[in-house]
Amino acid sequence: MSRTIRRGRSLAAALLLPLGLAVLAGPGRGVAGDPDYVPTEDPAHPRIRYADSLVSLNDRCAVRQGKLSTTYAPVYVNGRPIGFC
Repeated sequence: MSRTIRRGRSLAAALLLPLGLAVLAGPGRGVAGDPDYVPTEDPAHPRIRYADSLVSLNDRCAVRQGKLSTTYAPVYVNGRPIGFC
């Protein structure tokens, strides 16, 4: 095997390794400051406290009326987080 091919393979492996590890880790798993549920009067629909310490304005999904999910990043409207399901 020539040197050029080996060098190209090692470069490709060096570039793809961090990407593969990020995919295996998943979205935000195991990171300090993960979003957490905040209890409300309705236990089926808690609000979410995000890593920046702000609590979601909504307590349920606007379309399905289901529980908010901590796996989706919020959208900030006027500096306040809106959660998704």
